[in-house]
Amino acid sequence: MKKLSEEEARKRIEELREQINYHNYRYYVLNDPVISDEEYDELMRELKELETMFPHLITPDSPTQRVGAPPREEFGAVRHAMPMLSLEDARNPDELREFDRKIKRALSLPENAIIEYVAEPKYDGTSMEVVYEMGRFTRAATRGDGVVGEDVTPNARTIKTLPLRLIATDRWPIPSRIDVRGEVLMKKKDFEELNKERMERGESLFANPRNAAAGSLRQLDPNITARRKLDFVTWGVGLVEGVDFKTHWDVIDALKSYGFKTSFPVKLAKGIEEVIEYYLELQDKRDDFEYELDGIVVKVNSLELWERLGTTARSPRYAFAGKFKPRQKTTRLIDVIYQVGRTGIITPVAVLEPVEVGGVIVSRATLHNFDEVKRKGVMVGDYVLVQRAGDVIPEIVKPIPERRTGKEKPIEPPERCPVCGAETVREGAYYKCVNIACPAKLKGTLRHMSSRRALDIEGLGEKLSQLLVDRGLVKDPADLFYLRKEDLLSLPGFADKSAQNLIDQIERAKETSLSRFLYALGIPGVGEHTAKILARELGSLEELMNADSIRLLQIEGIGPETAQSIVKFFSEKRNREVIEKMLKSGFKIRSEKKKVTESPLVGKTVVFTGALKTMTRDEAQALVEELGGKASNSVSRKTDFVVVGENPGSKYQKALQLGVKILTEEEFLKLVGKA
Repeated sequence: MKKLSEEEARKRIEELREQINYHNYRYYVLNDPVISDEEYDELMRELKELETMFPHLITPDSPTQRVGAPPREEFGAVRHAMPMLSLEDARNPDELREFDRKIKRALSLPENAIIEYVAEPKYDGTSMEVVYEMGRFTRAATRGDGVVGEDVTPNARTIKTLPLRLIATDRWPIPSRIDVRGEVLMKKKDFEELNKERMERGESLFANPRNAAAGSLRQLDPNITARRKLDFVTWGVGLVEGVDFKTHWDVIDALKSYGFKTSFPVKLAKGIEEVIEYYLELQDKRDDFEYELDGIVVKVNSLELWERLGTTARSPRYAFAGKFKPRQKTTRLIDVIYQVGRTGIITPVAVLEPVEVGGVIVSRATLHNFDEVKRKGVMVGDYVLVQRAGDVIPEIVKPIPERRTGKEKPIEPPERCPVCGAETVREGAYYKCVNIACPAKLKGTLRHMSSRRALDIEGLGEKLSQLLVDRGLVKDPADLFYLRKEDLLSLPGFADKSAQNLIDQIERAKETSLSRFLYALGIPGVGEHTAKILARELGSLEELMNADSIRLLQIEGIGPETAQSIVKFFSEKRNREVIEKMLKSGFKIRSEKKKVTESPLVGKTVVFTGALKTMTRDEAQALVEELGGKASNSVSRKTDFVVVGENPGSKYQKALQLGVKILTEEEFLKLVGKA
């Protein structure tokens, strides 16, 4: 740091305090950070260095004299019996060694002395203190500003890994009071599921599991917290009355015996070099953990040495953190390109100013789909927060609107496929290429076309589809039906019999129903159920190919988006050419046109839940559709019947809540006359 005058330092200190207080508010109160952890740490480091150089400029309200942010007014305030201090951090092995040297100097120990440490994973969650009196849970509070936290007792009570009563053992009796401290966490898989649900509901997404855990713990409605799948993992204690611990290792052992989930793996290290070995090992394996890790925590094992070392206003001198390389960074989005997947889905990909994230230079990040682009409000030219987890492609967490200049441009979905130039259609949150022969999705088209519910060509798997395309034997989907045995014999792994078997399978597939043929074409928005509706209503491929949106919208179950997709698909010249070529290969398509008018299921919506004894789920749903009904996978107020088999799932409970009529399998069979 360059040498500053006192006036320059005073000005910079005020700037840093203002920025840090703002980011504390965004992080702790709003659960909506706008900078990465590393950028925040840099601001705090600079402020600490300046205050070290000019100690008379330190004020009681400086962020360095506090731990977090003030409690929210919606929650009651709880004063911690002992302050919940934050940790100083090291970011590499050399800085870890420097902390070891500082501790030895403070204890007047020689530099070659060996201190016993306990090293634990540093989980990336939100800290909480839980008070137990005579072994019973009485109160829970967030860290808050380290002295006063927020009362989250009703919410904490819903966390299943938090015991409401402690377990006594011969080794560790129940204390009269113990303030247990730990981290409220959300597993990575549960975080992804939560964000997926929020995306489907059109709600804003959490930036990471830590924000999700913090936001979930601080809900005004405990019922919401209960649904969020939170865990509580302990890492220490505050006030303890009635039990005397000698080491931090004792504390961990006692907490485990009391019934808490504790950090794992934990290492009792003889000296700092063993700590560093543990640090490097966990940094390499961090992606294998079910929770996000952002480093390790290192504590002197002896509690007697804790007393001798003491604390500063903000941090203990007997403990420190070893931070891993950051996973989130801020950079600028300079352009957007479009990638076409093997199903035809077009994914927007952000082109970024290169930035190092977690030890990897990132220059591109996925934007997932255009609904998410709209929901996040990302624009070309934005400064954005980028994150990377493991080997997953980097993604944009959020834009930073505060840094906009007015020159940013919106990101629009493409009207034409960037690979083949065909029109695109919207299917849910995605835009898809309608060209059945698009080179980008040909392998995926073959795989879908040969699947069991489409043309059911046994033996045509993913590897063979790729091989056929790579060898130039299949240049469009229709080429599949012109393959000869000689073509297959030129491929690795094929002998006379296996080649003939596949040719026989392909020939057999040419005799199929209209609904299977339509499903095999992969028309965006036309799944199995919709294909059956179209086949029953229109009766022939020719009629469907020539139908306009007005005709299609007259069919019950066909909405505007699906109708537009069908019209676009058949208006694409290349699709008509492929279909004509397929038909010339000898296809015989059975008509399924029929209108059921007399059936107890005509116009009824039926949902199945649990295992059926007399038929598979697919067979039962096909029977419903054959009798003029609609088979659905979700229960709503519009559902007419829910058929319950063995071990029914949540659909059964929802049906009870909504008052939907419930049938046993026997009652369903009797209703349809098939008992």
